[in-house]
Amino acid sequence: MRILITGNMGYVGPVLTRFLREQSPAAELIGFDAGFFGHCLTGADLLPEARLNRQIFGDIRALPPDLLDGVDAVVHLSAVSNDPMGNKFEAVTAEINQQASVRLAEAAAARGVRNFVFASSCSMYGYAEGGARRETDPTNPLTAYARSKIGSEQAFSQLELGGMTVTSLRFATACGMSDRLRLDLVLNDFVAGAIAAGEISVLSDGTPWRPLIDVEDMARAIAWAIARTPEAGGKFLAVNAGRDESNYQVRELAEAVALQVPGTRVSINTNAPPDKRSYKVDFSLFKALAPAHIPQVTLDQSIGRLVAGLSGMGFADRDFRNSPYMRLKTLERHMAAGRLGPDLRWVSAVRAA
Repeated sequence: MRILITGNMGYVGPVLTRFLREQSPAAELIGFDAGFFGHCLTGADLLPEARLNRQIFGDIRALPPDLLDGVDAVVHLSAVSNDPMGNKFEAVTAEINQQASVRLAEAAAARGVRNFVFASSCSMYGYAEGGARRETDPTNPLTAYARSKIGSEQAFSQLELGGMTVTSLRFATACGMSDRLRLDLVLNDFVAGAIAAGEISVLSDGTPWRPLIDVEDMARAIAWAIARTPEAGGKFLAVNAGRDESNYQVRELAEAVALQVPGTRVSINTNAPPDKRSYKVDFSLFKALAPAHIPQVTLDQSIGRLVAGLSGMGFADRDFRNSPYMRLKTLERHMAAGRLGPDLRWVSAVRAA
């Protein structure tokens, strides 16, 4: 099997590559990435891309269509990947996350790709009062990032797919250790604060709800989607990816981290205005369709792996919110150095170097 993974040099890609290589040693794995975050390694003892058969560098907005020839499955991770980046680069977020994604799906269908897996997000539920959100419930996107995911899904559902099966995995909030760790994610942020400063600062009043999924379980869900047939959900499927037991209030996450890092203080901003993002998610459809691939990593295990990984790195950066492990900060540094333009394209001097 030949699998193309776009955006493989981010947070999820290294874990996914390891998972797929272990599950399918004979698979041909190809990575396609712009390389913005390739240098942001965290405790890796091996370059993650060494597990690939090929690594190709390029802009997802200009992926060569012939790269799809002979590909059985596309895993599309490439995106402007969070709300802060989406807010700063709103037009570019729509261009990369939605327009380029739709073109890629169209090209994949035309080239005979069997399965197309799209990394979507539960953030599209935004602020949702009442019960846990199902796939058929109204969405309430509050950010450019969330709007781009909904727009892509809507376009996929209307495409002429030919023989291609499309799975849009609406992932819960990612967490857990990776060879390219992100610290701009709620649980990862809390563990970094506990390790580096002995303190967790909850910027909200702690009441907002977030569903979580460990990055290893994201890989597990993607492996299912790579092999999914139309009999399990239809030609196009948008499904919440996570588990019901992993809906938490933010203060619960902080308290769980403090239990594993003795001496950690938890400060909660009880006077903070209400957080605009708060939602619980119903994952029963995913459990029914993919019973052998439901999340297995517990909250305590995710925390433990983060603690071990950061401690093993000798992590002690109290100012980590300005570190390379915050994706927006890395882009800003590239731009300040003249390497990256405001359209998130490498400048010609870098390409020629």
